[in-house]
Amino acid sequence: MSEFTIRGEFHGRTGPRTFTKEIEAVNENVAREHILSQFGSEHGLKRTQVTIQDVSAQ
Repeated sequence: MSEFTIRGEFHGRTGPRTFTKEIEAVNENVAREHILSQFGSEHGLKRTQVTIQDVSAQ
């Protein structure tokens, strides 16, 4: 498994907020799906409220 750094922003209650997360995943697509799922679970956000700007492998 590879480690990916994902940067982006989501629409919070006070406006757009940026984030940087590191995650282990098989490939870039799995990392994106995991982040979208995580924000939905933890923050109650829909996928359309999360914008992923950059995914880089480490």
